[in-house]
Amino acid sequence: MSATKPIPIRTDLAIRPAPSTEHHNYNSASPRTAVNQSRHKHTRSSYSESSPLVSRNNSLSFRPLKRSMPSPDKTIAVINASGRQAASLIRIATAVGYKVRAQLRNLEGVMATEVSTNPNVTVFVGELYIRKKPDDHRDVTANAHIPGILVNQDLITQLFRGTHLAFINTTFYGNELQIGEAIVDAAKKVGVQHFVYSSMPDHAAYNPDWPSLPLWAAKHKVEDYIRKIGLPATFVYTGIYNNNFTSLPYPLFCMELQPDGSFVWQAPFHPKAKLPWLDAEHDVGPAILQVFKDGPSKWNGKRVALAYEYLSPLEACKAFETGLGRRVRYKRGPIEVKVKIPEGYREHLQALEKLFSLENDEPKKQPPYFGDPELDQSCPDSALALWEGPRGLEEYANEIFPLEEEANGLTWMFDNEEVQTNGVENVDGRPPDEEAENSDDESLDEGLVMRGLKRDEEEWLA
Repeated sequence: MSATKPIPIRTDLAIRPAPSTEHHNYNSASPRTAVNQSRHKHTRSSYSESSPLVSRNNSLSFRPLKRSMPSPDKTIAVINASGRQAASLIRIATAVGYKVRAQLRNLEGVMATEVSTNPNVTVFVGELYIRKKPDDHRDVTANAHIPGILVNQDLITQLFRGTHLAFINTTFYGNELQIGEAIVDAAKKVGVQHFVYSSMPDHAAYNPDWPSLPLWAAKHKVEDYIRKIGLPATFVYTGIYNNNFTSLPYPLFCMELQPDGSFVWQAPFHPKAKLPWLDAEHDVGPAILQVFKDGPSKWNGKRVALAYEYLSPLEACKAFETGLGRRVRYKRGPIEVKVKIPEGYREHLQALEKLFSLENDEPKKQPPYFGDPELDQSCPDSALALWEGPRGLEEYANEIFPLEEEANGLTWMFDNEEVQTNGVENVDGRPPDEEAENSDDESLDEGLVMRGLKRDEEEWLA
C-alpha cells in the first residue's frame, strides 16, 4: 500500500489571480460547441501570507486517502458552481475522482477561480437565461414564464452532455422556475441516473395561513415538476448557513459590531424556537457525495434535511460567543435593510418577517423552518447519517468567521487595531449609503452582491 503525499493545508479564502485558460463562453448571443478545457497545474496560495490568522480545519483542507481506491467513472452536472453548495460538492467530488461539468455565470471571485482552475472540471461560462433584445420579435411567451426572458437552452444542453449525475441548486438569476424546468428536461433527456435537487419549502402549501417566501416557493415548484416527470431524484433542504453571518451591514444575518467589541444579531425569529444550521462550504459536499454513493435505490423521491445543528437563536449566539471569545447577544426585532437590495429579495424578507411574526410569543407556534414539521424534527440525525464530521457554529466562529471578515477588509479581529464599526465606512472607504446610491440598478435586479474582497461577485445566497 503506497501512501500519497499530503498537500499543504490552505484556507478557503485563497485569493488567486484570474485563470488564464480558455473556457466555453455561452453568453446568449453566440453559443459555441464545447471542447475539453485545457488542463494545467496551478499553485494554491494561502489567502494572506501576512495574516496571523490560521485555520486548523477548514473547507479546503485536503486529507490524503487512507487506502487506494478506484476513481469513479461518473460525471456530475452542476450549475451556479461558484455558490457555496455547488463549490463544496465540486471540491470533494473531484478530490476522489469524479468529473464535473460546471456552469459559471462569470470567472470573477474566489469561488469561481477555484472551480475554473480545478483540472477535473469542465467549465461553461454564461448565464442560464437570455434577455430578449429590443429588436427581437420572436414570441417568447410560448417558451418563457416571464415575457422577454428565454432559457439558454444551448448552454444547458452542452452542460448535460455525457453526464450521469446532477446536483442542481437553482437561484433567482433569470426565472428560477423556467430555468429549473429546462434543466430537469435536459437531465431526463440524457438519462441522468440520479438528480439531487437543493429544494426549499413553499410554506403556503403546508398551511394557507402562512405566506409563501418568494425565493423558496419557486424551488418547491421545481421539486413538484421533478416528481411529475418521474426523474430519479432526491431533495435536500439546507439549513441556515453558518457562512451567512457577517458584520457588513446586510439584512437578516448581520452580526453587528458594537463599540465595546461585542456583537448583536437582530432577527424576527423567536429566541427560543429551534432553527436548522449548516456550514455550507464544509458539509454540503460530503453529504451529497454520500447520497450519490447510496444511489436512487435508497433515496429516490425522499427529502433530506441537511442541517447539522438544531439551535434556537439564543443557543446559536451562545455557540458563536464561545467560539469567537467575544460577547454575542441576540435581539429579536424587525429585519433592518441598510443597503440597497433587489426588489425580489426585499419581498422575500418581508414575507419571512410575516412568517416568523414578532407577535408570536410562544416558541411552539413558530412555523417549521422547512415547512414540514417532520423534516424539521429530523435535524440533525438525517444529516449526520450522511456525514459525521460537520463543522458546527462554534467551530465556524472560532476558525472561519474572523478569516472571512478579514478577507472582506475588516480589522476588528486584531487586538492592536482600532475597533471598526459598521457605520464608519465600507471596504472601499465609501459610506454604505453612498455605495448603494452608486450601484448598478440592472445588476441589483439580478442578484444581491456582497461588496467585499471575499464576497465580491459571489453568488453568496446559493
